[in-house]
Amino acid sequence: MPDTVRNASQRAPKEIYLKEICFQAVREHYAALGIEAVLDLPTPLITDLLPHLTVCQLDELQPALNQRGISTHPGWIGVLQDMCGPNHVIDFNTEEAAKHEVMRMLFTLVFYGFTNPFVKRNITNLNTPSFLWAAAKCIKHFLLTTPVERLTAEQRPLLELLEKRIGSVGVSQCIDLSKRKTQTALYVLHRLLDHGVAKKLVVHVQCPIMLSWILHGRGSQYVNPELKNLMHSKRASCISQAASFSPDVASCSSSLEAEASEDQDDQATPCKRSRLDYDEESGEANFTVDPQVLCQSFTPCDGRSSGACPWGQIECLEIRQCGSNSLRVLNSALPTFFCLRSLTLHSIATFRDSDVLCLARALKQLSESPRSCLTDLSISVLPYTRLMGILLDASPNVTSLHVEIQTVMWGPRFLPHHPRMAELDVSGAVKLLPKLELPLEKLAVKVAELQTDLHFITSVLRRSPHLTSLHVAGMRLPTGSSQSQLLTALSESSHFLRTLNLEDMKLSDCLPEILNLLRDCKLEELRFNDCRLLEKWSDKEESLQQLVAALKTVPSLHTLSLAQNRLAKNVCVLAELFSGPSPSSVRRLDISSNFIQPAELLEFAKRLRTHPPPHRLTLDLRKNPGDRDPDTWNAALKRLRPFCVLLVEGWNSTDTMADHISNM
Repeated sequence: MPDTVRNASQRAPKEIYLKEICFQAVREHYAALGIEAVLDLPTPLITDLLPHLTVCQLDELQPALNQRGISTHPGWIGVLQDMCGPNHVIDFNTEEAAKHEVMRMLFTLVFYGFTNPFVKRNITNLNTPSFLWAAAKCIKHFLLTTPVERLTAEQRPLLELLEKRIGSVGVSQCIDLSKRKTQTALYVLHRLLDHGVAKKLVVHVQCPIMLSWILHGRGSQYVNPELKNLMHSKRASCISQAASFSPDVASCSSSLEAEASEDQDDQATPCKRSRLDYDEESGEANFTVDPQVLCQSFTPCDGRSSGACPWGQIECLEIRQCGSNSLRVLNSALPTFFCLRSLTLHSIATFRDSDVLCLARALKQLSESPRSCLTDLSISVLPYTRLMGILLDASPNVTSLHVEIQTVMWGPRFLPHHPRMAELDVSGAVKLLPKLELPLEKLAVKVAELQTDLHFITSVLRRSPHLTSLHVAGMRLPTGSSQSQLLTALSESSHFLRTLNLEDMKLSDCLPEILNLLRDCKLEELRFNDCRLLEKWSDKEESLQQLVAALKTVPSLHTLSLAQNRLAKNVCVLAELFSGPSPSSVRRLDISSNFIQPAELLEFAKRLRTHPPPHRLTLDLRKNPGDRDPDTWNAALKRLRPFCVLLVEGWNSTDTMADHISNM
């Protein structure tokens, strides 16, 4: 029986069809059958059943199945495949990762009433309080948009659960503080950031005054004058209006409490606020944007705290559309933003040099305080490479830096001899100290320049002896220059390097330096993506064998990517990674986008089967032309499956652009 269950391809169509009917019946009558009925099934049958269950059924079964040593991973992967399409590779290797992704995607869709084909097909099972509750217990990020009024009414228990679970909050819509209807969104933000456990904030929109409101009191001591005037005027209006109805009332909150005492029976209903919301004489709404008063207004009478609300601390801030106005707000807050550990800024267009200099000054002021906690900095897009040096020297305590650089082809260039640089040095805000050691542990530099200053990049590497992770992409050098200097600098200076990712760079003339780097390293992850490795190798097979031999000498290496290098027929050489008395420890091999034909993959599979990897290998074969001979391609996949987890995505060879990209 177990063999019959496992080998679905060998069963008769009628048997498969009957089994599908039974699985569907279990799904539809799950409540009547109960958990025990499912748990009594043989393990192989449970595994086959999992992809047919609803999300809530999977969630309910998971603890009991885990106790029996059964993972619900196939079920969650089945849901993701159903949501994203059969040809979409779902690369989530653990049960919890796959489950979290399902819940993350579905919670936002269902909570806000959005839809897609999967939601339409499963709306009966998803549009329920039980699903939202189950999803809320799993998700770690809450995306705030409108409307959220339900969280202050019938779904208030859900808000209380989110306060305990959500560690990251995203704001995807501009909140107009001048309009009363935004009070609910502000209240939800206040609850998550100040009463909850959220420490990370992601702002997806340009809205400087909203950013000021969010940052106010949550780490920085700076008070934005515009926000201060707005908060005081709104609060004063609210208090004045409340006092006109109750002479003994000193604040909005006390007025609300007085009104609430009139109706003690309905404790689940938020206190009445109608008197405070409308001025009969002027016909204008009176409301507040003060988080403390908002909390008293929206919190049910029996849930009010007698003291002031706590202020949360934002430790991780990401601004996805950071224009000059938003940056100006941030720069004012930064010098006293002592709890901030991670800062990520994405500009809509390339940052202006004046904006970067102002940011550098603010970062420098922050770094001068012993209370500063900032260690992670990510900025895109800078107009040229040398601004990276200014930011590094302005943030001497940063251990992780990610920058993206794109050359501006018009306007004044900011160069070392430019007056702005002189002005910056004279001001004392930032002084370039090229010989000082940097504490950098992680560095990512993505470049889109006609020519990159390689000497500057290598000087940063030599100043960073503690580097454990490096990602460099897109570096273009003058004709006749070589990336070998970069690899040499790594060999000489980066003895603690664990992750190396070189992308969209010409490395075909750097084989000796690559071999030297691998000779004495502790790399765990190595990626040479789109590096044109084989382009100038006269004997491609022999050179690739040298590379494979060097890789086998790195016992710590578990991830290797050679994507987009047009390996083609030479892919067979990679099977030698696992041959001999000292096979490679690689567990994940990415050979996607290499124009590997079906016959070439079949030969690779035959060789790999002769010397199978010592551990189950995750093999990425995406974007290779498998449809040119489907039978041979499928035969190769069949040979690989016993010892590989295959990542395969549909390929259409009639798409000439796909062929072109694979050949590049």
